Amino acid sequence: MRRTFLSIRDRLDGTGIILSGLCMVHCLLGAVLVGVLGLGGGVLLSPAIHRVGLALALVVGLVSLGFGVMRHGRVGPLVLGGLGLALMAAAILVGHGLPEAVLTVMGVSLVAFAHIRNLHAAC
Repeated sequence: MRRTFLSIRDRLDGTGIILSGLCMVHCLLGAVLVGVLGLGGGVLLSPAIHRVGLALALVVGLVSLGFGVMRHGRVGPLVLGGLGLALMAAAILVGHGLPEAVLTVMGVSLVAFAHIRNLHAAC
């Protein structure tokens, strides 16, 4: 039972890292495709994509990083992840453009790093 729980938690951290990477690619690629080529603005810049992505990041991040604190007792990854999630939320509030891209990239980088630290702290 405990082994299964740990495996699920580790998978959630892995999922968080993957989601962070996908978010960063979406942000950077979206800026290039829309800004430089004028392609895909309706789909890539849809507010729904950003809200769903943030919701997924919140659920995966808080669950896996929260379980990490319970397992290894280190709050650093949770604090770091929370800061990254706050930056991602701020990116949604500022609207499209360079400030959104900068906040998003900083946020997802912190969240991914928090998941990596969470995995390492559990070892």
